[in-house]
Amino acid sequence: MSLRLHLTPLADTLPQVSPRPPGSLAAGLADAFRKASGLDGQLARLRAPNALVVTTGQQPGLFTGPLYTLYKALSAAALAELLEERWSRPVIPVFWLANDDHDYAEARETAWLGAEGELVRGALPERPADAPLTPMYRLPLGPDVDAILSEFERTVAPLAYADTAVAWLRRHYRPKRALGDAFADALAELLAPFGVLCLDSTHEAAKSAAAPILLRALEAAPGLEQGLVRRAAELQAAGRPTPVATGDGAALVFVEDEVGRDRLVIADGAFVARRAGRRFDRAELVRIAEREPSRLSPNVLLRPVIESALLPTVAYVAGPGELAYLPLARPLYEWLEIPAQTPMPRWSGMIVEPRVDRVLDKHESTIEELLAGQTLEKRVVRAALPPELRDAAERLGHAIDADYQVIRRSAVAIDPTLDRPIDRFRHQAIEGLDQAVGKVERHLRRREATELAQITRARTAVQPDGRPQERVLGPAGFLARYGPGFADTVASGIREWYANALVAASASP
Repeated sequence: MSLRLHLTPLADTLPQVSPRPPGSLAAGLADAFRKASGLDGQLARLRAPNALVVTTGQQPGLFTGPLYTLYKALSAAALAELLEERWSRPVIPVFWLANDDHDYAEARETAWLGAEGELVRGALPERPADAPLTPMYRLPLGPDVDAILSEFERTVAPLAYADTAVAWLRRHYRPKRALGDAFADALAELLAPFGVLCLDSTHEAAKSAAAPILLRALEAAPGLEQGLVRRAAELQAAGRPTPVATGDGAALVFVEDEVGRDRLVIADGAFVARRAGRRFDRAELVRIAEREPSRLSPNVLLRPVIESALLPTVAYVAGPGELAYLPLARPLYEWLEIPAQTPMPRWSGMIVEPRVDRVLDKHESTIEELLAGQTLEKRVVRAALPPELRDAAERLGHAIDADYQVIRRSAVAIDPTLDRPIDRFRHQAIEGLDQAVGKVERHLRRREATELAQITRARTAVQPDGRPQERVLGPAGFLARYGPGFADTVASGIREWYANALVAASASP
Protein backbone atom coordinates (compact mmCIF):
# COMPACT_ATOMS: atom_id res chain seq x y z
CA MET A 1 0.00 0.00 0.00
CA SER A 2 1.42 3.39 -0.97
CA LEU A 3 -0.65 5.63 1.30
CA ARG A 4 1.32 8.63 2.47
CA LEU A 5 0.80 10.47 5.77
CA HIS A 6 1.25 14.24 5.79
CA LEU A 7 2.02 15.50 9.30
CA THR A 8 0.41 18.65 10.69
CA PRO A 9 1.84 18.81 14.23
CA LEU A 10 -0.27 20.13 17.10
CA ALA A 11 2.78 21.05 19.16
CA ASP A 12 6.39 22.02 18.46
CA THR A 13 7.74 19.87 21.31
CA LEU A 14 6.37 17.12 23.49
CA PRO A 15 6.46 17.33 27.29
CA GLN A 16 8.33 14.88 29.44
CA VAL A 17 6.29 11.98 30.79
CA SER A 18 7.25 10.51 34.15
CA PRO A 19 5.96 7.31 35.75
CA ARG A 20 3.78 7.48 38.83
CA PRO A 21 3.90 5.15 41.84
CA PRO A 22 2.33 1.71 41.36
CA GLY A 23 -1.44 1.85 41.44
CA SER A 24 -4.34 -0.43 40.71
CA LEU A 25 -7.64 -0.49 38.92
CA ALA A 26 -10.70 0.67 40.80
CA ALA A 27 -12.59 -2.29 42.21
CA GLY A 28 -14.53 -4.17 39.55
CA LEU A 29 -13.44 -1.80 36.80
CA ALA A 30 -12.16 -4.63 34.60
CA ASP A 31 -15.80 -5.49 33.84
CA ALA A 32 -16.28 -2.07 32.21
CA PHE A 33 -13.95 -2.81 29.28
CA ARG A 34 -15.66 -3.70 26.02
CA LYS A 35 -15.00 -7.22 24.84
CA ALA A 36 -13.04 -7.65 21.61
CA SER A 37 -11.08 -10.53 20.12
CA GLY A 38 -7.49 -10.88 21.29
CA LEU A 39 -7.58 -8.48 24.25
CA ASP A 40 -7.66 -10.93 27.17
CA GLY A 41 -3.88 -10.81 27.49
CA GLN A 42 -3.86 -7.02 27.43
CA LEU A 43 -6.46 -6.89 30.19
CA ALA A 44 -4.38 -9.31 32.26
CA ARG A 45 -1.36 -7.02 31.83
CA LEU A 46 -3.46 -4.09 33.02
CA ARG A 47 -4.09 -5.94 36.28
CA ALA A 48 -0.35 -6.22 36.99
CA PRO A 49 0.61 -4.31 40.18
CA ASN A 50 3.20 -2.19 38.35
CA ALA A 51 1.07 -1.45 35.27
CA LEU A 52 0.57 2.11 34.04
CA VAL A 53 -1.92 3.55 31.58
CA VAL A 54 -1.99 6.07 28.72
CA THR A 55 -5.54 7.26 28.20
CA THR A 56 -7.44 9.11 25.54
CA GLY A 57 -11.12 9.29 24.71
CA GLN A 58 -13.95 10.75 22.72
CA GLN A 59 -17.71 11.03 22.71
CA PRO A 60 -19.62 8.66 20.39
CA GLY A 61 -19.90 9.24 16.68
CA LEU A 62 -21.74 7.70 13.75
CA PHE A 63 -19.57 5.01 12.09
CA THR A 64 -16.96 5.64 14.87
CA GLY A 65 -16.84 9.37 14.20
CA PRO A 66 -14.21 11.38 12.33
CA LEU A 67 -10.64 10.23 11.70
CA TYR A 68 -9.23 12.12 14.66
CA THR A 69 -10.95 9.61 16.96
CA LEU A 70 -8.82 6.85 15.41
CA TYR A 71 -5.74 9.09 15.55
CA LYS A 72 -6.27 9.63 19.29
CA ALA A 73 -6.48 5.90 19.95
CA LEU A 74 -3.47 4.99 17.82
CA SER A 75 -1.50 7.85 19.37
CA ALA A 76 -2.21 6.42 22.82
CA ALA A 77 -1.11 2.98 21.60
CA ALA A 78 2.14 4.34 20.16
CA LEU A 79 2.96 6.39 23.25
CA ALA A 80 2.20 3.46 25.57
CA GLU A 81 4.44 1.14 23.56
CA LEU A 82 7.35 3.59 23.62
CA LEU A 83 7.02 4.28 27.34
CA GLU A 84 6.87 0.56 28.06
CA GLU A 85 10.12 0.06 26.16
CA ARG A 86 11.81 2.85 28.12
CA TRP A 87 10.52 1.95 31.57
CA SER A 88 10.44 -1.87 31.28
CA ARG A 89 7.02 -2.12 32.88
CA PRO A 90 3.54 -2.61 31.38
CA VAL A 91 2.00 0.54 29.90
CA ILE A 92 -1.47 -0.03 28.50
CA PRO A 93 -3.40 2.23 26.08
CA VAL A 94 -7.00 2.83 27.20
CA PHE A 95 -9.71 4.61 25.21
CA TRP A 96 -12.32 6.24 27.46
CA LEU A 97 -15.71 5.86 25.77
CA ALA A 98 -17.59 8.99 26.85
CA ASN A 99 -20.97 7.41 26.15
CA ASP A 100 -22.75 9.61 28.70
CA ASP A 101 -22.10 12.64 26.49
CA HIS A 102 -25.24 14.28 25.09
CA ASP A 103 -23.81 16.17 22.08
CA TYR A 104 -26.07 14.55 19.51
CA ALA A 105 -25.50 17.30 16.92
CA GLU A 106 -21.87 16.22 16.62
CA ALA A 107 -22.55 12.49 16.94
CA ARG A 108 -25.27 12.23 14.27
CA GLU A 109 -23.15 12.96 11.17
CA THR A 110 -20.53 11.11 9.18
CA ALA A 111 -18.85 11.41 5.79
CA TRP A 112 -16.73 9.27 3.48
CA LEU A 113 -15.28 9.25 -0.02
CA GLY A 114 -17.14 7.10 -2.53
CA ALA A 115 -15.56 4.86 -5.14
CA GLU A 116 -15.09 7.80 -7.55
CA GLY A 117 -13.61 10.05 -4.89
CA GLU A 118 -16.84 11.96 -4.34
CA LEU A 119 -17.72 13.26 -0.88
CA VAL A 120 -20.74 11.41 0.55
CA ARG A 121 -22.55 12.37 3.75
CA GLY A 122 -24.81 10.53 6.11
CA ALA A 123 -26.75 11.95 9.04
CA LEU A 124 -29.35 10.80 11.52
CA PRO A 125 -32.39 13.08 11.95
CA GLU A 126 -31.90 16.28 13.91
CA ARG A 127 -33.05 16.31 17.52
CA PRO A 128 -35.78 18.89 18.27
CA ALA A 129 -34.54 21.87 20.26
CA ASP A 130 -36.89 21.09 23.14
CA ALA A 131 -36.09 17.36 23.26
CA PRO A 132 -34.41 15.87 26.34
CA LEU A 133 -30.60 15.84 26.17
CA THR A 134 -30.51 12.07 26.23
CA PRO A 135 -26.97 10.72 26.58
CA MET A 136 -25.69 8.61 23.74
CA TYR A 137 -25.68 5.33 25.70
CA ARG A 138 -29.48 5.53 25.97
CA LEU A 139 -30.31 6.99 22.55
CA PRO A 140 -31.41 4.43 19.91
CA LEU A 141 -30.00 4.86 16.43
CA GLY A 142 -33.42 4.40 14.88
CA PRO A 143 -34.41 3.16 11.40
CA ASP A 144 -32.61 5.94 9.54
CA VAL A 145 -29.28 4.26 10.20
CA ASP A 146 -30.23 1.49 7.75
CA ALA A 147 -30.62 4.03 4.94
CA ILE A 148 -27.20 5.52 5.74
CA LEU A 149 -25.66 2.04 5.73
CA SER A 150 -27.28 1.28 2.38
CA GLU A 151 -25.92 4.52 0.92
CA PHE A 152 -22.47 3.68 2.22
CA GLU A 153 -22.69 0.20 0.70
CA ARG A 154 -23.87 1.57 -2.66
CA THR A 155 -21.20 4.26 -2.97
CA VAL A 156 -18.23 2.06 -1.98
CA ALA A 157 -19.41 -1.12 -3.70
CA PRO A 158 -16.65 -1.23 -6.40
CA LEU A 159 -13.85 -0.94 -3.83
CA ALA A 160 -11.69 -3.94 -2.95
CA TYR A 161 -12.64 -4.20 0.73
CA ALA A 162 -16.18 -2.85 0.55
CA ASP A 163 -17.82 -6.06 1.79
CA THR A 164 -15.57 -6.20 4.85
CA ALA A 165 -16.18 -2.56 5.78
CA VAL A 166 -19.93 -2.84 5.28
CA ALA A 167 -20.09 -6.02 7.37
CA TRP A 168 -18.12 -4.33 10.18
CA LEU A 169 -20.55 -1.41 10.31
CA ARG A 170 -23.66 -3.60 10.04
CA ARG A 171 -22.47 -5.75 12.95
CA HIS A 172 -22.68 -2.76 15.24
CA TYR A 173 -24.87 0.04 13.83
CA ARG A 174 -28.38 -1.38 14.03
CA PRO A 175 -31.64 0.55 14.51
CA LYS A 176 -32.48 -0.74 18.00
CA ARG A 177 -28.98 -0.29 19.38
CA ALA A 178 -27.96 2.83 21.27
CA LEU A 179 -25.60 5.11 19.41
CA GLY A 180 -23.09 4.84 22.25
CA ASP A 181 -23.13 1.04 22.27
CA ALA A 182 -22.67 0.84 18.51
CA PHE A 183 -19.75 3.26 18.69
CA ALA A 184 -18.16 1.38 21.59
CA ASP A 185 -18.24 -2.07 19.99
CA ALA A 186 -17.28 -0.93 16.49
CA LEU A 187 -14.32 1.01 17.85
CA ALA A 188 -13.26 -1.81 20.18
CA GLU A 189 -13.17 -4.22 17.22
CA LEU A 190 -11.20 -1.74 15.09
CA LEU A 191 -8.64 -1.04 17.84
CA ALA A 192 -8.19 -4.56 19.21
CA PRO A 193 -5.25 -5.42 16.89
CA PHE A 194 -3.36 -2.47 18.40
CA GLY A 195 -3.90 -3.54 21.99
CA VAL A 196 -6.18 -0.61 22.87
CA LEU A 197 -8.67 -1.36 25.64
CA CYS A 198 -11.97 0.51 25.37
CA LEU A 199 -13.47 1.45 28.73
CA ASP A 200 -17.20 2.14 28.79
CA SER A 201 -17.62 5.01 31.23
CA THR A 202 -21.35 4.25 31.48
CA HIS A 203 -20.86 0.66 32.65
CA GLU A 204 -22.18 0.04 36.17
CA ALA A 205 -18.68 -0.72 37.45
CA ALA A 206 -17.26 2.54 36.07
CA LYS A 207 -20.20 4.59 37.32
CA SER A 208 -19.99 3.07 40.80
CA ALA A 209 -16.25 3.71 40.97
CA ALA A 210 -16.64 7.32 39.81
CA ALA A 211 -19.61 8.22 42.04
CA PRO A 212 -17.61 8.91 45.26
CA ILE A 213 -15.31 11.28 43.36
CA LEU A 214 -18.28 13.08 41.84
CA LEU A 215 -19.75 13.50 45.32
CA ARG A 216 -16.45 14.91 46.57
CA ALA A 217 -16.48 17.35 43.66
CA LEU A 218 -20.01 18.44 44.60
CA GLU A 219 -19.12 18.87 48.27
CA ALA A 220 -16.10 20.96 47.30
CA ALA A 221 -17.96 22.83 44.53
CA PRO A 222 -17.63 26.39 45.94
CA GLY A 223 -13.90 25.99 46.59
CA LEU A 224 -13.34 24.29 43.22
CA GLU A 225 -15.08 27.14 41.46
CA GLN A 226 -12.90 29.70 43.23
CA GLY A 227 -9.80 27.71 42.31
CA LEU A 228 -10.88 27.54 38.67
CA VAL A 229 -11.56 31.30 38.57
CA ARG A 230 -8.07 32.00 39.95
CA ARG A 231 -6.50 29.56 37.52
CA ALA A 232 -8.38 31.12 34.58
CA ALA A 233 -7.10 34.56 35.60
CA GLU A 234 -3.52 33.24 35.75
CA LEU A 235 -3.79 31.69 32.30
CA GLN A 236 -5.37 34.79 30.79
CA ALA A 237 -2.65 36.98 32.30
CA ALA A 238 -0.11 34.73 30.62
CA GLY A 239 -1.92 35.11 27.28
CA ARG A 240 -3.21 31.53 27.25
CA PRO A 241 -6.76 30.56 26.25
CA THR A 242 -9.45 29.48 28.72
CA PRO A 243 -12.16 28.00 26.47
CA VAL A 244 -14.28 26.59 29.34
CA ALA A 245 -16.36 29.13 31.25
CA THR A 246 -15.70 29.57 34.97
CA GLY A 247 -17.30 31.67 37.70
CA ASP A 248 -20.89 31.06 36.58
CA GLY A 249 -21.83 29.03 39.65
CA ALA A 250 -22.02 25.73 37.76
CA ALA A 251 -20.73 22.59 39.43
CA LEU A 252 -18.58 20.09 37.53
CA VAL A 253 -21.24 17.39 37.61
CA PHE A 254 -24.30 16.56 35.50
CA VAL A 255 -27.36 14.68 36.69
CA GLU A 256 -29.75 12.78 34.44
CA ASP A 257 -33.38 13.68 34.96
CA GLU A 258 -36.57 14.18 32.99
CA VAL A 259 -34.86 16.67 30.63
CA GLY A 260 -31.90 14.37 30.04
CA ARG A 261 -28.38 15.28 31.12
CA ASP A 262 -28.60 18.47 33.20
CA ARG A 263 -25.80 20.58 34.72
CA LEU A 264 -25.98 21.16 38.47
CA VAL A 265 -25.61 24.75 39.70
CA ILE A 266 -24.58 25.78 43.22
CA ALA A 267 -27.57 27.20 45.14
CA ASP A 268 -27.55 28.04 48.88
CA GLY A 269 -25.92 24.89 50.19
CA ALA A 270 -27.68 22.69 47.65
CA PHE A 271 -27.82 22.38 43.84
CA VAL A 272 -30.34 23.20 41.16
CA ALA A 273 -30.51 21.47 37.76
CA ARG A 274 -29.91 24.21 35.19
CA ARG A 275 -32.58 23.20 32.65
CA ALA A 276 -35.24 21.52 34.77
CA GLY A 277 -34.91 23.85 37.77
CA ARG A 278 -35.21 20.94 40.18
CA ARG A 279 -33.46 21.32 43.55
CA PHE A 280 -31.18 18.57 44.90
CA ASP A 281 -29.95 18.57 48.48
CA ARG A 282 -26.88 16.64 49.62
CA ALA A 283 -28.91 13.69 50.96
CA GLU A 284 -30.63 13.13 47.63
CA LEU A 285 -27.35 13.32 45.68
CA VAL A 286 -25.79 10.79 48.06
CA ARG A 287 -28.77 8.49 47.50
CA ILE A 288 -28.39 8.84 43.71
CA ALA A 289 -24.66 8.12 43.92
CA GLU A 290 -25.28 4.98 45.96
CA ARG A 291 -28.36 3.60 44.21
CA GLU A 292 -28.37 5.19 40.72
CA PRO A 293 -24.77 6.14 39.95
CA SER A 294 -25.47 6.01 36.21
CA ARG A 295 -27.35 9.32 36.58
CA LEU A 296 -24.20 11.26 37.53
CA SER A 297 -21.43 12.23 35.11
CA PRO A 298 -18.50 14.70 34.99
CA ASN A 299 -18.06 17.72 32.75
CA VAL A 300 -15.09 18.05 30.39
CA LEU A 301 -12.76 19.47 33.07
CA LEU A 302 -13.53 16.76 35.62
CA ARG A 303 -13.51 13.83 33.18
CA PRO A 304 -9.70 13.45 32.90
CA VAL A 305 -9.48 13.78 36.68
CA ILE A 306 -11.88 10.84 37.02
CA GLU A 307 -9.79 8.85 34.55
CA SER A 308 -6.66 9.43 36.60
CA ALA A 309 -8.48 8.43 39.78
CA LEU A 310 -9.78 5.13 38.37
CA LEU A 311 -6.68 4.16 36.37
CA PRO A 312 -2.91 4.45 37.08
CA THR A 313 -2.62 7.06 34.32
CA VAL A 314 0.65 8.73 33.30
CA ALA A 315 -0.44 10.57 30.15
CA TYR A 316 -3.61 11.79 28.50
CA VAL A 317 -3.52 12.02 24.70
CA ALA A 318 -5.54 15.05 23.65
CA GLY A 319 -6.64 17.03 20.62
CA PRO A 320 -6.12 20.79 20.22
CA GLY A 321 -9.35 21.74 22.00
CA GLU A 322 -8.51 19.58 25.00
CA LEU A 323 -4.92 20.81 25.11
CA ALA A 324 -6.35 24.33 25.39
CA TYR A 325 -8.60 23.62 28.38
CA LEU A 326 -6.66 20.94 30.30
CA PRO A 327 -4.30 23.48 31.96
CA LEU A 328 -7.40 25.02 33.51
CA ALA A 329 -8.19 21.76 35.31
CA ARG A 330 -4.99 21.77 37.36
CA PRO A 331 -6.63 22.93 40.65
CA LEU A 332 -9.10 20.03 40.51
CA TYR A 333 -6.34 17.45 40.90
CA GLU A 334 -4.93 19.33 43.89
CA TRP A 335 -8.26 19.78 45.67
CA LEU A 336 -9.38 16.19 45.09
CA GLU A 337 -5.88 14.81 45.81
CA ILE A 338 -5.66 12.85 42.57
CA PRO A 339 -2.38 12.47 40.63
CA ALA A 340 -2.30 14.60 37.49
CA GLN A 341 -1.38 12.91 34.23
CA THR A 342 0.67 14.66 31.54
CA PRO A 343 -1.35 16.06 28.60
CA MET A 344 0.18 14.89 25.31
CA PRO A 345 -0.81 16.00 21.80
CA ARG A 346 -2.24 13.37 19.52
CA TRP A 347 -0.84 12.81 16.06
CA SER A 348 -2.46 15.09 13.51
CA GLY A 349 -2.20 14.93 9.77
CA MET A 350 -3.83 13.88 6.55
CA ILE A 351 -3.92 10.75 4.46
CA VAL A 352 -2.53 11.33 0.96
CA GLU A 353 -3.73 8.58 -1.34
CA PRO A 354 -1.87 7.41 -4.47
CA ARG A 355 -4.48 9.03 -6.72
CA VAL A 356 -3.78 12.38 -5.04
CA ASP A 357 -0.04 11.96 -5.47
CA ARG A 358 -0.53 11.14 -9.16
CA VAL A 359 -2.32 14.48 -9.66
CA LEU A 360 0.42 16.33 -7.77
CA ASP A 361 3.18 14.61 -9.74
CA LYS A 362 1.44 15.28 -13.04
CA HIS A 363 1.39 19.02 -12.37
CA GLU A 364 4.69 19.14 -10.45
CA SER A 365 2.76 20.43 -7.46
CA THR A 366 2.68 20.00 -3.68
CA ILE A 367 0.08 19.46 -0.98
CA GLU A 368 0.60 23.06 0.10
CA GLU A 369 -0.27 24.41 -3.36
CA LEU A 370 -3.25 22.05 -3.62
CA LEU A 371 -4.63 23.43 -0.35
CA ALA A 372 -4.02 27.08 -1.30
CA GLY A 373 -7.44 27.88 -2.73
CA GLN A 374 -7.60 27.71 -6.53
CA THR A 375 -3.88 28.36 -6.95
CA LEU A 376 -3.14 25.09 -8.74
CA GLU A 377 -6.12 25.38 -11.09
CA LYS A 378 -5.09 28.91 -12.05
CA ARG A 379 -1.57 27.77 -12.77
CA VAL A 380 -2.76 24.84 -14.87
CA VAL A 381 -5.09 27.05 -16.91
CA ARG A 382 -2.43 29.75 -17.35
CA ALA A 383 0.00 27.10 -18.57
CA ALA A 384 -2.55 26.06 -21.19
CA LEU A 385 -2.81 29.60 -22.63
CA PRO A 386 -1.12 29.98 -26.04
CA PRO A 387 2.41 31.33 -25.45
CA GLU A 388 1.86 34.27 -27.78
CA LEU A 389 -1.26 35.28 -25.81
CA ARG A 390 0.57 35.09 -22.47
CA ASP A 391 3.48 37.10 -23.85
CA ALA A 392 1.24 39.72 -25.43
CA ALA A 393 -0.82 40.10 -22.22
CA GLU A 394 2.32 40.49 -20.15
CA ARG A 395 3.82 43.06 -22.54
CA LEU A 396 0.58 45.00 -22.72
CA GLY A 397 0.23 44.99 -18.91
CA HIS A 398 3.73 46.41 -18.45
CA ALA A 399 3.11 48.97 -21.23
CA ILE A 400 -0.19 50.14 -19.73
CA ASP A 401 1.42 50.61 -16.34
CA ALA A 402 4.53 52.36 -17.70
CA ASP A 403 2.78 54.62 -20.20
CA TYR A 404 0.04 55.64 -17.80
CA GLN A 405 2.73 56.72 -15.36
CA VAL A 406 4.04 59.09 -18.05
CA ILE A 407 0.53 60.41 -18.72
CA ARG A 408 -0.09 60.77 -14.98
CA ARG A 409 3.07 62.82 -14.37
CA SER A 410 2.30 65.16 -17.25
CA ALA A 411 -1.33 65.53 -16.21
CA VAL A 412 -0.47 66.29 -12.59
CA ALA A 413 2.03 68.91 -13.69
CA ILE A 414 -0.81 70.66 -15.53
CA ASP A 415 -3.44 70.17 -12.78
CA PRO A 416 -2.91 68.14 -9.56
CA THR A 417 -6.61 67.27 -9.42
CA LEU A 418 -6.12 65.00 -12.47
CA ASP A 419 -4.09 62.51 -10.41
CA ARG A 420 -6.97 60.34 -9.20
CA PRO A 421 -8.98 60.31 -12.49
CA ILE A 422 -5.89 59.29 -14.47
CA ASP A 423 -5.09 56.54 -11.96
CA ARG A 424 -8.69 55.33 -12.24
CA PHE A 425 -8.35 55.11 -16.04
CA ARG A 426 -5.13 53.08 -15.56
CA HIS A 427 -6.96 50.61 -13.30
CA GLN A 428 -9.79 50.34 -15.82
CA ALA A 429 -7.34 49.56 -18.62
CA ILE A 430 -5.62 46.85 -16.58
CA GLU A 431 -9.01 45.49 -15.54
CA GLY A 432 -10.08 45.36 -19.20
CA LEU A 433 -6.94 43.38 -20.03
CA ASP A 434 -7.61 40.99 -17.12
CA GLN A 435 -11.19 40.51 -18.29
CA ALA A 436 -10.03 39.67 -21.81
CA VAL A 437 -7.53 37.12 -20.56
CA GLY A 438 -10.08 35.83 -18.02
CA LYS A 439 -12.62 35.20 -20.77
CA VAL A 440 -10.06 33.09 -22.62
CA GLU A 441 -9.26 31.26 -19.39
CA ARG A 442 -12.93 30.45 -18.78
CA HIS A 443 -13.14 28.85 -22.19
CA LEU A 444 -9.94 26.97 -21.43
CA ARG A 445 -11.43 25.75 -18.16
CA ARG A 446 -14.26 24.15 -20.10
CA ARG A 447 -11.74 22.55 -22.45
CA GLU A 448 -9.56 21.43 -19.53
CA ALA A 449 -12.55 20.22 -17.46
CA THR A 450 -11.14 16.71 -16.98
CA GLU A 451 -7.82 18.00 -15.68
CA LEU A 452 -9.50 20.46 -13.33
CA ALA A 453 -11.97 17.84 -12.09
CA GLN A 454 -9.03 15.62 -11.13
CA ILE A 455 -7.55 18.47 -9.12
CA THR A 456 -10.91 19.11 -7.43
CA ARG A 457 -11.24 15.44 -6.45
CA ALA A 458 -7.68 15.44 -5.14
CA ARG A 459 -8.44 18.48 -3.00
CA THR A 460 -11.69 16.92 -1.76
CA ALA A 461 -9.71 13.86 -0.68
CA VAL A 462 -7.37 15.87 1.57
CA GLN A 463 -9.52 18.88 2.45
CA PRO A 464 -13.23 18.01 2.07
CA ASP A 465 -15.43 21.10 2.08
CA GLY A 466 -12.34 23.18 2.81
CA ARG A 467 -12.05 21.67 6.29
CA PRO A 468 -9.36 19.45 7.84
CA GLN A 469 -9.70 15.91 6.52
CA GLU A 470 -9.48 14.42 10.02
CA ARG A 471 -12.54 16.38 11.15
CA VAL A 472 -14.82 15.47 8.24
CA LEU A 473 -14.05 11.97 6.99
CA GLY A 474 -14.41 8.82 9.06
CA PRO A 475 -12.30 5.68 8.71
CA ALA A 476 -15.02 3.56 7.08
CA GLY A 477 -14.41 4.79 3.51
CA PHE A 478 -10.66 4.19 3.80
CA LEU A 479 -11.28 0.71 5.23
CA ALA A 480 -13.49 -0.05 2.23
CA ARG A 481 -10.74 1.04 -0.15
CA TYR A 482 -7.60 -0.27 1.58
CA GLY A 483 -8.77 -2.88 4.10
CA PRO A 484 -7.05 -3.56 7.43
CA GLY A 485 -3.75 -2.33 6.01
CA PHE A 486 -5.13 1.21 6.25
CA ALA A 487 -5.11 1.30 10.06
CA ASP A 488 -1.72 -0.48 10.09
CA THR A 489 -0.23 2.24 7.87
CA VAL A 490 -1.61 5.02 10.05
CA ALA A 491 -0.43 3.30 13.23
CA SER A 492 3.07 2.87 11.82
CA GLY A 493 3.30 6.53 10.83
CA ILE A 494 2.07 7.68 14.23
CA ARG A 495 4.56 5.50 16.08
CA GLU A 496 7.42 6.82 13.95
CA TRP A 497 6.44 10.39 14.78
CA TYR A 498 6.27 9.75 18.52
CA ALA A 499 9.58 7.86 18.44
CA ASN A 500 11.25 10.87 16.82
CA ALA A 501 9.49 13.58 18.83
CA LEU A 502 9.05 12.08 22.28
CA VAL A 503 10.93 13.63 25.14
CA ALA A 504 10.45 11.29 28.07
CA ALA A 505 12.25 9.88 31.08
CA SER A 506 14.54 7.15 29.79
CA ALA A 507 15.66 5.70 33.11
CA SER A 508 13.71 2.80 34.53
CA PRO A 509 11.88 3.78 37.75
